[in-house]
Amino acid sequence: MKITWLGHSGFRLQIENAVILVDPWLTGNPMFPQDRRAEAIRGATHVLITHGHGDHASNAVDIAKELGIPIACIHELSAIFGSQGAEVIGFGKGGTITLGGAKVTMVNACHSSSIDSAGGLPQPAGSEAGFMIAGEGHVIYVTGDTDIMADMGWMGEYYKPDIGILCAGGHYTMDMKAAAWAARRFFDFTTVIPCHYRTFPLLAQSADELKAGLPGVTVTEPEVLKAISI
Repeated sequence: MKITWLGHSGFRLQIENAVILVDPWLTGNPMFPQDRRAEAIRGATHVLITHGHGDHASNAVDIAKELGIPIACIHELSAIFGSQGAEVIGFGKGGTITLGGAKVTMVNACHSSSIDSAGGLPQPAGSEAGFMIAGEGHVIYVTGDTDIMADMGWMGEYYKPDIGILCAGGHYTMDMKAAAWAARRFFDFTTVIPCHYRTFPLLAQSADELKAGLPGVTVTEPEVLKAISI
């Protein structure tokens, strides 16, 4: 298994027979080197989107159409992407789909979801979500954008994820301190990878507080386009 950060909340997951691009915001992402776009998307088999905000979903349709691969996301957002000519897999919270041998279950998140309309005002785009991705003997919890929520209690007990990809930048999502508390309280992670940070000045610029709050857990600060092998 390889987990490669694309900056912000974007990841390239090589798991089982799938290469899944999670929230691949590349164009306009200040963390992503634009001259390495082809490398980032090469060989991808699926796009997986947590919610409709532009810093997660704005490149989904272009990438899916360019590569001829489907976008998997919540039903209402899939209808929007489908109307734009993309192949889609729409599903809902609690639903599980198989992507190249990996089992992907949609779970709850606590945030919002919208897309920008022609007039510039945000329009509803279904509901925000996270994912439990199971394969190769591991379960990865991709939080999407979220705050701490009570649902993490049963999610940790039921799905038993050992790898956490946690939004932790603050301002729009839980911060490093909150993410560490949630990881200790609700999960038994062996590996934690922070995201949704360092992109803009108003977000956290390091994961030191997350590391301090998770003794005994491997907290890996990702580097853009440098694969983490597990």
